[in-house]
Amino acid sequence: MVPAAPTLLSLNSVTKVFTTDEVETHALAGIELNVRKGEYISISGPSGCGKSTLLAILGLLDTPSDGSYVLNETRVDQMKLSQRARVRNREIGFIFQAFNLIGDLTVYENVELPLTYRNMPATERKKLVKDALERVGMSHRIKHYPSQLSGGQQQRVAVARALAGRPSILLADEPTGNLDSVNGEAVMALLSELHQEGATICMVTHDPRYARCADRIITLFDGRIIEETTQKAEQIQKAAEA
Repeated sequence: MVPAAPTLLSLNSVTKVFTTDEVETHALAGIELNVRKGEYISISGPSGCGKSTLLAILGLLDTPSDGSYVLNETRVDQMKLSQRARVRNREIGFIFQAFNLIGDLTVYENVELPLTYRNMPATERKKLVKDALERVGMSHRIKHYPSQLSGGQQQRVAVARALAGRPSILLADEPTGNLDSVNGEAVMALLSELHQEGATICMVTHDPRYARCADRIITLFDGRIIEETTQKAEQIQKAAEA
């Protein structure tokens, strides 16, 4: 029997409450989540269920109101802002729906930018950028600007930017949301390929077709996990019913 991969991150009894003068909104309630190294999970659910809030906490862009978050055996939810920024830069790669490329920077410069905060030699940055762009099939566009690329190409560059720093986990927030079906399927194929090569991926999506690309589907409703489905179990059940 192949031993289970080690746990990469754990959320324990995580809640998130947003408070204004007049109302208190419970965005997350008692979230328990473990993700193993090399696992590919998708987070699904209706609008307003807490998907984006959960991803923001996983990406250290926000902190829980209560509960704990452990990443790579280190508790990160109670860190200072500067410490969280350092962990975020080194451990987490972000892929956004809107690409978030900087228009006046070239493809190369967009991918290199997060690495400039690591105080690494230029030669090392160059190798990481080159490797990442080759991995997503965009090395031939290195001198182009985002406006000269299609949406699908821009998202590939965004994936390269996320990969360049060799993070522990990739967080993808509706990565196909701004793409047509052809480019969306191409980006999903790229993510599946990266997963097969060992990447750990956590993706938020509203599209059930793309959610099924993951090993495990986490379904949220009203800030709670109401269902977890593993694809292998689903496939076995369908085979039994056939």
